Amino acid sequence: MIVNLIETGWEIIYHRAHALLAAQIAGEWNRENSPPRLYETVAAISHHDDLEKEWEGNHLTSAGAPLDFTLQTDFDLPKMKNFTQNARYRGRWVALLISMHMSFINEVQRGEFPELDEFLDEQLENQKKWREELGITKEEGARYYAFFRWCDRLSLILCQRKLPDRERSLEITTWPDGIRYEVMQRQDQTVTVTPWPFEKKEFTLNVEASNLEQIKFESSNELTEALLTAPIQVLEWNFVK
Repeated sequence: MIVNLIETGWEIIYHRAHALLAAQIAGEWNRENSPPRLYETVAAISHHDDLEKEWEGNHLTSAGAPLDFTLQTDFDLPKMKNFTQNARYRGRWVALLISMHMSFINEVQRGEFPELDEFLDEQLENQKKWREELGITKEEGARYYAFFRWCDRLSLILCQRKLPDRERSLEITTWPDGIRYEVMQRQDQTVTVTPWPFEKKEFTLNVEASNLEQIKFESSNELTEALLTAPIQVLEWNFVK
């Protein structure tokens, strides 16, 4: 889960909600430059964080605060294997993008233990197999995944409240073709992206967040119970070219 410290306590955004926001972003992309099989791509984006289940395991820091996903150290290889296998049931296009995402976030740990290396090698083999079956090159696959990553990254910037103030720009990602995209929040609170990649000149994105006034929790179960009854706030961003 994404945990933000706010004036009244904690703001919690579930990872699946963040993924849904990323899918909203993908759906707003300019149709002329959208990846092929856009709906399958959106499906992959919307489900890419299904591995994260906030009601399972420990979700507290040692001080009893809600644990932000950036501080998690748990590594569950069986869950990762099951997740990538289940993606196949949505089709090879979805499975390819999910597999590439697993490679992206886990390759940095290659060499730490043999089971992980075996998993990563399997992902590379599957990706090659699916690219050949889908009739796309490795370069095309990288471009389609760059779109996936772009939407994921912008969603995280919004959910983590990382939009800079004073109309400063923040890089979203730089694509394989060298195009660098930046996001900026204007003084009037509207948000823009340069260069503008979207179909419409103005649209609104939203995500639901749970607000907790309690600062410290004795157990993950207590946190889960508090989240079930926490008031929900809809966060919105108005994007304008």
